[in-house]
Amino acid sequence: MTEADLADLGVHRIAVPVPFPQAGGPVNVYLVEERGGGYLLFDAGLGSPDAQAAIEEGFRRLGRRFTEISRIVVSHGHVDHYGAARWIQERHGGSIPVYAHRNDHAKITETGRRWKELAPLYGAHLASLGVPPDVLAAIAREGERSLGLSRRLLAVSDLDEGAVLETRHLRLEVLHMPGHTPGLLCLYDRERRLFFSDDHLLEKVSPNPLIDLGPDGRAGWFKPLLSYERNVRRLHALEVDLVLPGHAEPFTGHRAVVERLLAFYERRQARLLELVGDASPTVYELATLLFPRARAGEVFLTVSETVANLEVLEERGGLRRDEAGGVTRFRRTGAA
Repeated sequence: MTEADLADLGVHRIAVPVPFPQAGGPVNVYLVEERGGGYLLFDAGLGSPDAQAAIEEGFRRLGRRFTEISRIVVSHGHVDHYGAARWIQERHGGSIPVYAHRNDHAKITETGRRWKELAPLYGAHLASLGVPPDVLAAIAREGERSLGLSRRLLAVSDLDEGAVLETRHLRLEVLHMPGHTPGLLCLYDRERRLFFSDDHLLEKVSPNPLIDLGPDGRAGWFKPLLSYERNVRRLHALEVDLVLPGHAEPFTGHRAVVERLLAFYERRQARLLELVGDASPTVYELATLLFPRARAGEVFLTVSETVANLEVLEERGGLRRDEAGGVTRFRRTGAA
């Protein structure tokens, strides 16, 4: 199915550049034609000047106006997916309702905690995983950098599993697929077999299972990779002809992508078991072995990936955790 075929179904894609090479390509903003005129916007891109310029150019290329947007659906609470939503509201000149899953509201609204409030909580948690002070400082600086890529929204309405978004040509079922974030939403047209996957499934990169301390700063409330594996299997069971991802080009063959991804995680978990061996390493020590070339500012991603896979192994009974002296270590089940 070509972009022209998608346009016949009232779907138009704007690719917006992002400064994150790990994302797998530009972030996609989708305009979907509404029944009574106007457009539903699925994701809003970054709020940086470069991203806003790309969104403006995309609207000009498509011959669309910001005043035609009727509602915005945010797939999940990462800056490259909601960052420009408030700017778009201002360009509209009126009130555009924004919808997202309640589990991600705190990430995208003014009422949620800011990075400066969250940084000490994440710093303490990462320190318990063995991350040294100099690396913690680099992670904090990286978090501060993201503040300029988005603006929080004043209000967001809840959207949950089972809701249906009726548009001009599509009947989009809302699917709650937590994993990449606790509140990640996908859209599915069952009849036309179109799946808007945002970051739940990408063709060439694995979505980061990020550490999430939750709105109250509590660790362990959400185990991203365990949740992700369950939900990506849900996607595997669906009949899908075309995936419209959050990054890069639309693609086909979703089952092969899912199977490749699950096999990748199995290999990574087997490798972690080897690395743990008869020792009791920290998460940070294991992350440096898995990702020896990672920069200090990337350690939040690498430690998140490592601990998420360790949680899967722990759930399956292959590892257990020891917490002593304020530091978490993992060892093989039955090891002394």
